[in-house]
Amino acid sequence: MALTTSCPGLAMVVPQPIERFLQETGPLLDVRTPAEFAQGHIPGAVNLPLFSDAERAEVGTLYKQQGRQAAVLHGLAVVGPRLKGLAADLAACSAEAEGAPLRLTCWRGGMRSGNVALLAESLELPVRLLHGGYKSFRRWALELFERPWPLRLLGGRTGCGKTELLLALQQRGAAVVDLEGLANHRGSSFGGLGLPQQPSTEHYENQLAMALQALEGAAAIWLEAESAMVGRCRIPAGLWRQMKAAPVLEVQRPLEQRLDHLVAVYGQHDPEAVAEATRRIAKRLGPQRTAVALEAIANGEAAEACRQMLDYYDRCYDHDLSGRGVASVELGEQSAEQAAVRLLADGLI
Repeated sequence: MALTTSCPGLAMVVPQPIERFLQETGPLLDVRTPAEFAQGHIPGAVNLPLFSDAERAEVGTLYKQQGRQAAVLHGLAVVGPRLKGLAADLAACSAEAEGAPLRLTCWRGGMRSGNVALLAESLELPVRLLHGGYKSFRRWALELFERPWPLRLLGGRTGCGKTELLLALQQRGAAVVDLEGLANHRGSSFGGLGLPQQPSTEHYENQLAMALQALEGAAAIWLEAESAMVGRCRIPAGLWRQMKAAPVLEVQRPLEQRLDHLVAVYGQHDPEAVAEATRRIAKRLGPQRTAVALEAIANGEAAEACRQMLDYYDRCYDHDLSGRGVASVELGEQSAEQAAVRLLADGLI
């Protein structure tokens, strides 16, 4: 049975199920409020809000207190003066996309996206609606993590350059999901230094879902061995369960090589920011190591500071992988590119 929109006057716009909607190539426009969009959206979407956050709250309050008609009339009064500008934005998006259909979504695929679709139709612009709106995308994304995936984990103690190696493998055709890159975090107390603000956990899930879906059919999908939290972003429960059961390939490097790598990554940052990140794990480091590390940071001795902290991170890593079957490979001082070539040639990836 064909899906039909519930908005009067839109008989020509047939809302699409999520899989078909995502396969379309036209501009993806999310007409929810900025706050809704910031909390989470379909990756690649652009926010074209019909209401501000405050205006949507006003409409919602009227709906609860006075009913649907009062809320709709107030919404029309708010949006009316903006219709010309909104129409111009739609036309510009369509022109930039060379006439590809505009893909519109709101929370449930109801009045907000439906009315914007009506405006697009009045301009004779091709338009698509998502059946069930962003809510249906969220349901699809969470269900995706429950599917069985051929996961493989790349492990290794802090400073082994796992992320760089995964990216080098990806450039050579391996199926890789960059858990840290999507989270804008390197996964430790120091992981956010120099990186953009992290997404919400909800949007992190959205990005992971799209990354996994793009690799559907791969024989093996490689991820970094992480804890359940990457900074403030939580790995979805369904994916995390599969990660805990996945085979692990542990890469090993000499201590001095690891220290050099850590200095290259973290040594460039503001010493006070590094010191603050050190204080956050002071209880775990212990008072003596914390004091030595902080003194080394103050003296510009980044390698010594890293050396003091590696003992703690190594113990955490060893504990996380205890009891699991782990294959190991020694990479010595090979660059990420050299190591990727070797692992692929040896059939380890």
